[in-house]
Amino acid sequence: MKIYCPYVGVLWKRRLIVLYKEIFRKSIHLCSALVPLALHFFYKTTIALLFAAAALYSVSQIMSLHGKKIPLISDITDMAARERDRGKFVLGPLTLVLGIACAALLWEGQAATAGILALAFGDGLASLAGKIFGNLHIPRTGGKTCAGSLMCLTAIFISSFLVLGRADAALALALCGMFVEVLPLKDFDNLLIPLLLGGLAQSFQ
Repeated sequence: MKIYCPYVGVLWKRRLIVLYKEIFRKSIHLCSALVPLALHFFYKTTIALLFAAAALYSVSQIMSLHGKKIPLISDITDMAARERDRGKFVLGPLTLVLGIACAALLWEGQAATAGILALAFGDGLASLAGKIFGNLHIPRTGGKTCAGSLMCLTAIFISSFLVLGRADAALALALCGMFVEVLPLKDFDNLLIPLLLGGLAQSFQ
């Protein structure tokens, strides 16, 4: 005889909602992998659009804190917001855009691409792997998991190798990216990963 437990059903429903939000949030991360292509063909325009997006997003968040909404932008932000972000200025999208823009301004083409892809795939896939397979947590990291860290290492190594063509450089970037991603930096890893890894990639050129 099967025994139905409403509490277990509620837990699974909450877990699915959290997973859906994480997939939606990280799909934005993964889409940032297209930015290097845009930079290659329309560098100045892409940089201008990135900063314009950061400014528009900031305005929408400030308005949201005062009970006002900007159509579409506010809807997307609400769909992607985590519980810890409720009623706060959500920094994730802002640090994502600024990290990409600053990496593009500071580093040369290949190096900037390596840093941006590390953010798109390394950080993006790490979070999804952690939510789906992350039963083993790393102490004092704010909930980071071994599965997420291994996914981050693998994703950054592959993307960096494809860009730089050097296994030693790709491994160095992957180890550095995994270390930054595992730190309890919340949304500020979006800034550090493309900047630090882009600079490291440039040192190998």
